[in-house]
Amino acid sequence: MQVNISIKRHNPSAPDNNTYWEDFDLSMHDTASVLDALIKIREDVDGSLSVRCSCRSAICGSCAMRVNGHAKLACNTKLSDVIDADGRVTVEPAGVMPVIKDLVVDQTLFWDKVKQISPWLQPDGPEPEGEYIAPNSAMMDLAGVMNCIMCGACVSDCTVLEIDKDFIGPAALAKAYRFVNDPRDDQTKSRLIELNEKTGIWDCTRCFECVEVCPKGVAPMERIMSLRESAMEQGLDQTVGARHADAFTDSVAHSGWLNELLLPLKTFGMFNLGAMMGLAPIGLRALLRGKMPSIFHRSVPNVHRIRRIVKKIEENE
Repeated sequence: MQVNISIKRHNPSAPDNNTYWEDFDLSMHDTASVLDALIKIREDVDGSLSVRCSCRSAICGSCAMRVNGHAKLACNTKLSDVIDADGRVTVEPAGVMPVIKDLVVDQTLFWDKVKQISPWLQPDGPEPEGEYIAPNSAMMDLAGVMNCIMCGACVSDCTVLEIDKDFIGPAALAKAYRFVNDPRDDQTKSRLIELNEKTGIWDCTRCFECVEVCPKGVAPMERIMSLRESAMEQGLDQTVGARHADAFTDSVAHSGWLNELLLPLKTFGMFNLGAMMGLAPIGLRALLRGKMPSIFHRSVPNVHRIRRIVKKIEENE
């Protein structure tokens, strides 16, 4: 198989921290992975290419990078699956994190986020003589999130972290879910209080990118949504995010669809002048572009069916 590998290079020793794209034409076996191609380039073509890898078995997570614009494990991605009609594959370093050289990034930001959520069990009471026992059902629920190999793919493609480095991020929040729901941990409320603050669980925009790129099916966004539900069940429902979720649900339950004019009022409070003034430019742009919602909000046809669905969901919770 003939393939053109286009790699985004970065040379930190260059006077201007030179960043450029470089193409390599290779002849590879049909079963070859992206990492196989990168290693061949490094060993046979250009020894200056920097790439981080170790196990080559999708276990260590060290070869996470962007392939054709999306984060993947290079060792677990076959060239034949990503090559385009022109025989081309683009490879670049993982996003969000600073590039050290070529395809190697500085993961300090990633690990700092993980440390932020206190990733260890915090049980109360006397230490047992043997071990802390957890029911099988509880650990089965955690098995999926415990599959995380800390590769950073979800962090690389997180659209929130791209613009706000203070966001805790999908990997750390998925790890937080693991401890919040572990029956051997006794700090559930205190953990949720911290996660409920600004830059925590309510800053996720639900873009699904972390779910799409996770190589182990951890589904970080789904864990974040579960943490939101747990926080509200614990009575932590007075943050902007929690009020927004309640207002959204109330609107759909009442009329069958979203009342976009009433939503910000219920989210921020009609007497929160600072928030209302901050939304004014957005409202003005919507008005000028003909996208301002009508002040005459009507229910959808057969809204009683939607109300019945909402009621059924609430009864089953």
